[in-house]
Amino acid sequence: MASATATAKADLSGPRPEDETPARRRRFRFGGSRLGGFILSLNLLSLLILFGGALLLNEWRQGLIEARQESLTVQAELLANVLREEGVTRGVPTPELDLERASIWLTDRFIPAGQRVRLYDSNGLLVVDSYQVTEAVSGQPLGAAQAAGTPVADDSRKKARAAAEAEKAEAAIRGEVNAALDGRSVVTVRRNEQGERVVSVTIPVRHVRQVLGALTVEAGNVDEILSAQRRALMPFALVALGVNLLASLMLHLFVARPVMRLSAAADQVKLQRARAISLPDLEDRKDEIGDLARSLESMTDTLSTRMDAIERFAADVSHEIKNPLTSIRSALETLPLVKTDEHREKLTNLLQQDVRRLDRLITDISNASRLDAELSRDRPRAIELNRLLGDIVSVYETTAKPGDIPVQLTQPQDFLRVMGRDGPLGQVFRNLIDNARSFSPPDGVVRVTLEETDGDQPIQIRVEDDGPGIPAENLETVFERFYTSRPKGAAFGSNSGLGLSIVRQIAEAHGGRAWAENRLAEDGRILGARFVIALPAVGKRA
Repeated sequence: MASATATAKADLSGPRPEDETPARRRRFRFGGSRLGGFILSLNLLSLLILFGGALLLNEWRQGLIEARQESLTVQAELLANVLREEGVTRGVPTPELDLERASIWLTDRFIPAGQRVRLYDSNGLLVVDSYQVTEAVSGQPLGAAQAAGTPVADDSRKKARAAAEAEKAEAAIRGEVNAALDGRSVVTVRRNEQGERVVSVTIPVRHVRQVLGALTVEAGNVDEILSAQRRALMPFALVALGVNLLASLMLHLFVARPVMRLSAAADQVKLQRARAISLPDLEDRKDEIGDLARSLESMTDTLSTRMDAIERFAADVSHEIKNPLTSIRSALETLPLVKTDEHREKLTNLLQQDVRRLDRLITDISNASRLDAELSRDRPRAIELNRLLGDIVSVYETTAKPGDIPVQLTQPQDFLRVMGRDGPLGQVFRNLIDNARSFSPPDGVVRVTLEETDGDQPIQIRVEDDGPGIPAENLETVFERFYTSRPKGAAFGSNSGLGLSIVRQIAEAHGGRAWAENRLAEDGRILGARFVIALPAVGKRA
């Protein structure tokens, strides 16, 4: 019943993203890349918008029409002025237009192709029409010849449409002429008798202030000029399209596909439990993709190193915990066989030592395992080491018992600050002081010194003891996990061997370093051990 309910819920919730097949996820992708398809679509869309706007831009078309209107206005005014200068208009005794002379004069003038000039008298009657005096014959080309017996098509609708267009054109020109006879110039765009769009300029013909007629100049090649401009734009648009496609392809090849490869390599790390990403051809690139590939490889290498460290830590922990557990089990198995109270007390003491050792191991292992999380969780801040070391040493002084090793602190008057976390840094100093006290003789002293030196890590904290020192071959070994070399008489199980390892780990996490050395006398005798922590400084305050 529970499985059926779960199945029903799964069916109702629909397909999950992880259940989609690769073919479904890559549908409608350019070369299998969603980013590549998006780049191509966006570039093509922007180019089409630009190209379509250039073809349909009203400002461009309006500018062309206005330029045409200005040209025709100048031409019409020039023709009207010449008509006056040539004596076509007379003013004695009454101003009037010499229609015959005007017709002859306009007949002899050159009218550009595609333009039409008409002259009207003061009554609005057409006097001269350049289409009537020119040798050009207007009309539409005849269609292809039809076979004999083909019925003639009924073109009554075409004739009616043409008649309507002619009537509209006649009404429009009549309105312009009437306005010109009233003394107003008219500049407009209208349709002619063939339904073509023309630019028309109609101005009055005057003698002084008397209107004697109207002159109309029109040009009907506006659509042809627009079409020619669009055709001239086509090669540039095609070149821009080619460049855009090439740019999209280059972005796909050099950006989208490398990102896909990096994503596939990351998936391989996750699915096949690989330890690192290695794409040499991408890592050699000197651009952001190369930086990304190198960063991913560095990240996976760090992850692999961390995994190896965790595995080694787990193996060391298992080995260290097994030793006291084995001792405890042997003691428990032997305890029922012991006959005397003395032997039973020895076994009991051994069990207590092993329990204390196991408790110390578990505590230190827990602290070590939480160390990375604490270092990554806490935000670094400026810490005054003078105050931090003073507080730690004062705790040792106030809690000291008879026979405990005293701790002395030497520090400068200036406040030395580092950028870090006070909790882990306090743990470093306590571990070093506890380690030094455990190796010091009964009359020894642990000396803690804070000073500022030169170099990249100028702040140094030295912890010295009066113990037997460290063998030269073990100056680095002492920082390994679970390494212990205790002096004679030290309580068994009181140290886990993790203290110095934690010290070095915290110091390196704060950009510093930790090392060990021996205190030597002038004659070469070892006077004790010295542990040094070097940290970068933030600044100092007087």
